[in-house]
Amino acid sequence: MKLIVNGEALEVEATTLAALLKELDYEGGWLATALNGDVVPAAERAEFRVSEGDRIEILSPMQGG
Repeated sequence: MKLIVNGEALEVEATTLAALLKELDYEGGWLATALNGDVVPAAERAEFRVSEGDRIEILSPMQGG
């Protein structure tokens, strides 16, 4: 299915937000995710199903000085 991930159109196999993160090689509990503008807590990602055309944002903290 086609999704928009961080502003980029992607064709993916995943059907849940957790599966999408795994498919895209995102790991770690420190990630923040949003589905169509709504924040999805890490503990709930396996329950959130993604659908054709959904917009997903995946954010990770940046280090700097």
